[in-house]
Amino acid sequence: MNKRKILFVEDEQSLGLIVKESLETRGFQVHYCQDGKIGLKAFKEFKPDICLLDIMMPIKDGFTLAQEIRKIDQETPIIFLTARSQTSDVVKGFEIGGNDYLKKPFSMEELIIRVKARLNEAAGANSESDQKDFIIGSYKFEYDKQTLEFQEQIKKLTHREAEILRLLCLNKNKVLERSKVLDKVWGDDNFFNARSMDVFITKLRKYLAEDPNVEIINVRGIGYKLIY
Repeated sequence: MNKRKILFVEDEQSLGLIVKESLETRGFQVHYCQDGKIGLKAFKEFKPDICLLDIMMPIKDGFTLAQEIRKIDQETPIIFLTARSQTSDVVKGFEIGGNDYLKKPFSMEELIIRVKARLNEAAGANSESDQKDFIIGSYKFEYDKQTLEFQEQIKKLTHREAEILRLLCLNKNKVLERSKVLDKVWGDDNFFNARSMDVFITKLRKYLAEDPNVEIINVRGIGYKLIY
């Protein structure tokens, strides 16, 4: 069986070598480098299954590297490793194409769990396309019933609200392109339908506002991302 390939970019060498060795003992093939400029070159040549990117790095930081990766690849999962704790930094990471983040200091066990979860999501994206019921943070969403439940309070959704929310759920922590939603739900991506979609997104944000860990973020010029 081929080993899953990890691109690991971290400027703190002592931490980098420890994490690299730990990942390799768990069966991963790891390409380790210490700045974003080398990291971009390595991404193109190594073709990893997943990327682990430190945010604060010299020459080119992790956010910039992630943006450049997303220009050439929208699918490979990206996990940010960060000492930052501000919510705005976390949201920015998701907005520019990150799939997950892990705050330093972290345990190797937690890192392995996050890596495997993101790899499983990427591998199972197509197989989950028939999924109808979802747990969204503290909410339970039943697509066929068109209901969203929070603490035994049930909200009845419209058909389009349910359609959009299901697409967001199937693509959780990934960018859902506006054009994809407009084509599937409205059948046309014209200006008026796009404005209508914005209204539906606003409604869904309101419905999910009771759980602060659930958020629909806008990825400017591309679409939306449901994170929880």
